[in-house]
Amino acid sequence: MLSKHINPDRLVADAHDKKNVHSLTQSDPNALQHSYGARYGTNPIPKYHLASKGLDAESAYNLIHDELALDGSPILNLASFVNTWMPAQADKLMAENQNKNLIDADEYPATQLIHTRCVSILADMWHAPSAKQAIGTATTGSSEAIQLGGLAMKRIWQEKRKAAGKSIHEPGQVAPNIIMGANAQVALEKFARYFEVECRLVPVSVESKYCLDPKKAIEYVDENTIGVFVILGSTYTGHYEPVKEMSDLLDKYEQESGNAVPIHVDAASGGFVAPFATPHLPWDFKLPRVVSINTSGHKFGLSYVGVGWVVWRDKQHLPKDLIFELHYLGSVEYSFSLNFSRPAAPIITQYFNLIHLGFEGYRTIALNDLKNARLLSRALERSTYYSVLSDIHRPAEGLSSTLKQATVGMDDNVENYVPGLPVVSFRFSDEFKDKYPEIQQVWIQTLLRAKGWIVPNYELAPALQDVQILRVVVRESFTEVLVDRLLADIVEVTEGLMDKASPMHALNSLGAAFTKSEHQQGSMGKGAGREYSGTYAKPC
Repeated sequence: MLSKHINPDRLVADAHDKKNVHSLTQSDPNALQHSYGARYGTNPIPKYHLASKGLDAESAYNLIHDELALDGSPILNLASFVNTWMPAQADKLMAENQNKNLIDADEYPATQLIHTRCVSILADMWHAPSAKQAIGTATTGSSEAIQLGGLAMKRIWQEKRKAAGKSIHEPGQVAPNIIMGANAQVALEKFARYFEVECRLVPVSVESKYCLDPKKAIEYVDENTIGVFVILGSTYTGHYEPVKEMSDLLDKYEQESGNAVPIHVDAASGGFVAPFATPHLPWDFKLPRVVSINTSGHKFGLSYVGVGWVVWRDKQHLPKDLIFELHYLGSVEYSFSLNFSRPAAPIITQYFNLIHLGFEGYRTIALNDLKNARLLSRALERSTYYSVLSDIHRPAEGLSSTLKQATVGMDDNVENYVPGLPVVSFRFSDEFKDKYPEIQQVWIQTLLRAKGWIVPNYELAPALQDVQILRVVVRESFTEVLVDRLLADIVEVTEGLMDKASPMHALNSLGAAFTKSEHQQGSMGKGAGREYSGTYAKPC
């Protein structure tokens, strides 16, 4: 009888040659005490417990190096926003500074100065009233930065309530809340759940371009709202949420109610795209309602993974009691972070980018990314197999119909197009689904993976979760040559599924015959945690 559950580790263990143990020495006379490949012998290495004896460094390196060869190619990983390439000089800086700990300012004062310069440059880039008065810090990424921005807003709300003689927490009556679109990345919802803030998710729709609708969001605001998270670059479709419209509605709300509700902009990706591609777009500290902004240096900031940033428009919006004063590293230091030690190398390479690229360099890269994203978007739509949900290839509002016909599709002026991230989100067109209802879109992801591409297929946010999309993030390394190759492969696998005589169509038919089963990883199975809290948290 065929088993449905096979343990591959057990199969390998049972398939090993049995040892021929010497009766006197109790050792295997046929074994060499080395462990890398045929050249060194084949002693097994324990996977899940520490070996009694270690390996020489070369063998250990070769074992790990070869296993990691099974990873996908970073250039072909179109699912991730994370930057994977830097110039050789940046690689050299990474290697030279990989042993430095940012928190130790007394030992690494020059590194601390570079950190401070990066914060000042970002504050100026995002139009803080005064770059000297702005305050900020490096983080491990936008996830940590969002937690810090949310904590500052919560503490300010608490201080205002206390000053007014009001309660800051009464179960069932008074509790702080935070507002965000249902398309929010999981890091935003983590803040609400981990720091005991009610998460008010605003439903998204096609009309709201799959992200926050300010007119609906304002209906969720009350005196216990600590702030609104507005996303400059949705992870689903790359749309910028309308920060200016949300700010205007909150201005009106404050005039009518007297309650001041701040905005934190999650610019994880857009913080290094909008200032260069669309510098006139109102979203940053030019709007007084925006009190803090976060970004990921390791996304479109083009640094290696491990650096994010959060900046407050001035010291007034970062409560002092959230800043810790440290006296045990050789000098007096100040810290506002969720972790203590932090590698300094990614921050140093961030500074390398800032002085190496400058405004023109970042703008050139951003415009080229958007140009390639528009190219892929148009080509997909012209195939008639796909509909594109992202809008960066569509004419901007306010263009006359004559100008639209004359420029769109022929002009590379970014101002003529809807602003957004260089992201292409697409799905089967309605015509395609009507003609081939049996074809499952998820097979596009699977078949592209067989060609090396990583293009995720996933559901949209709540209220639109019945819609599945494929998404491509266009990064600096995704050149026009690769756009051409990807499009050819998408068309090939799509037409293979359409051809009933092809092996691809047979795979699709076989997959449709089986019901979905949940795949469990690790020991955290269904029901392992406490009862569901009611908030929506799904990885994007």
